[in-house]
Amino acid sequence: MAEADPIPPAPPPSLASQVRTAVIWRSGSQVLTQIVSWASTLIVIRLLAPQDYGLFAMAQVMLVLLSTMNGWGLASALIREEEVTEERLRQTLGMLILLNFGLALVQFLAAPLVALWFEEPMVTDLLRVQSLIYLAVPFSALPHAILSRRMDFRRPAQVRLAAALAGATTALTGALSGWGVWTLVAAPMVMFLTEAVGMTWAARSPIRPSFRFKGAGHIAGFGGVMTATQLFWFVQSQADVVIAGRVLDAHDLGVYTTGLFLAQLLAAKFVPPINEVAYAAYSRQQDAAASALLATIRLVTMVALPAYAGLAVVAPVLVPVLLGEKWAEIVPLLPILSVAMAMMTLQILFAPATNARGVPWAALRITMIGSVIMPSAYFIGSHWGVTGFAWGWVGGMAVLTGATVILSGGIIGLTVSSLARALAPPLAAALVMAAGVALMLRALPPVPDFAALGLAVTLGVVLYLGALHLIAPDRLAEALHFIRNRGEPDALPAE
Repeated sequence: MAEADPIPPAPPPSLASQVRTAVIWRSGSQVLTQIVSWASTLIVIRLLAPQDYGLFAMAQVMLVLLSTMNGWGLASALIREEEVTEERLRQTLGMLILLNFGLALVQFLAAPLVALWFEEPMVTDLLRVQSLIYLAVPFSALPHAILSRRMDFRRPAQVRLAAALAGATTALTGALSGWGVWTLVAAPMVMFLTEAVGMTWAARSPIRPSFRFKGAGHIAGFGGVMTATQLFWFVQSQADVVIAGRVLDAHDLGVYTTGLFLAQLLAAKFVPPINEVAYAAYSRQQDAAASALLATIRLVTMVALPAYAGLAVVAPVLVPVLLGEKWAEIVPLLPILSVAMAMMTLQILFAPATNARGVPWAALRITMIGSVIMPSAYFIGSHWGVTGFAWGWVGGMAVLTGATVILSGGIIGLTVSSLARALAPPLAAALVMAAGVALMLRALPPVPDFAALGLAVTLGVVLYLGALHLIAPDRLAEALHFIRNRGEPDALPAE
């Protein structure tokens, strides 16, 4: 009789442990990836003209529209499946290839019409070259879904870092070589290609598609609802550029979109990775959706609210240091946009929770509402130029966030009072910090902008952490517990 193994096998990691590890890999690597991306982006912004960014923004409208239909929803449907066969993976790849080839063709043929709308002939060439991006999408989307099912965010993080390095190298090469607006086209194309190759290798994803789709109808149905949601999201998020491209010249449009880019960095770059992990986690923990969402909100807003408050008060010294004096017109936009982005950060945290509960129509309904509210707000704001568009963001996002909390919160079981308790401590501490930094900058004698920025950031961190410790010390303890104990098999923090 064989002797028993004296060391029993280790128990599988708990969901909480997997989530912590996934968040740290996905968000931690995102920090490193974005440092690389931002470093090159800030250098490129200094080298290119606002007109280049205006032209690029015009072309992006078409690209973003068609990208909402590129099939990521099809791949995301696999994450919720209990079992996924090799044949199902090959069918999904076949759907993605057919869909994205069609999108590339549509963009190539429709490019002159977009150029006609914006009255900029060069937009035609930009769009036709960018149509090649769609051919790489299937080989990123499917591997992403495979790895998300495994809660493996380490290898995707490594691939994205490699892609960011490739894109940054291309961007710097183009800017220094005088490529102009083509720099902004070439860099993301290299990133997409690098990510497609790397993700396919990391997931060991099938590369032979199947075009026989029998039995895959439910995947197409779920993906279709998510695609419809993305279409309405496009209307909600891109209507400002569609309207601004007609009423502003290329210079002013470049100023507006670059200011928006700076204000959206947190919401656009760091919240999506959190949502990516959250969707996979919520899918496994549907009976505790409200408490899990509140935990996410507490952790995200503890970072987001002071970041936006700080951006608002340090804008006069931040913009010259990061972008240079030629971008000074951005300064008055940032305090306004910071308010809007704080609300947007909260608003976009709800969709993964409702999607994971198998109710994708909830997010669809919210984006349908947003597709009416936000364009209306932009249109009203357009009568006051660039600043009017910024205030349009604030007014529209206030209404949309309220609607999201009421409608999605009811599905998840999250109450307004519990949400208020989650938001109050970091909001109060962020306001204390902003007031202190603003007073310091006003009283500061003339010093170089980089010195003033360094003092402001240092004081801001001290004031925020001190105020939060006095107001709600449990929040700091919760964050430290999440980071330090990512390997412990305990539950997700609950309210």
